[in-house]
Amino acid sequence: MVIIAKMNVLAVGMEHRSDVFEGLPIRLINVACGTDAIRSSKNERFDSVISHWHLADMPNGQFLHKLKAVKPDMPTVAIIEANNPRQEIEARSLGVSAVICEDCDGDYFRQVLTSVLGLQDVRAIETLYAVREL
Repeated sequence: MVIIAKMNVLAVGMEHRSDVFEGLPIRLINVACGTDAIRSSKNERFDSVISHWHLADMPNGQFLHKLKAVKPDMPTVAIIEANNPRQEIEARSLGVSAVICEDCDGDYFRQVLTSVLGLQDVRAIETLYAVREL
């Protein structure tokens, strides 16, 4: 199956969750920190951003605050610490498209991601076809 990228997605601090992006029709630019993300945004055009709330070089949502100040309508997903209501309240008040806890199930993460990006989940479609072929 050939998958054509429909959008560019910047993932910040998501190295450990790269499996959830497999099979999605996106061009993923994965960077480790906020500084690299800002540098990348000067050279690339992004349709969406997925970022941890607390980055080593930009704690307390600083990167997402800067992003939303410049591009308030860009679809964004904030990844917050589990059981941290303060981070969730701050992220939601910032206007991100979705908030996900970092310890959530991979399937849930992927479901929220495909919903925010307006994409079909290719992996789910392949599973459906496999079931029909039986």
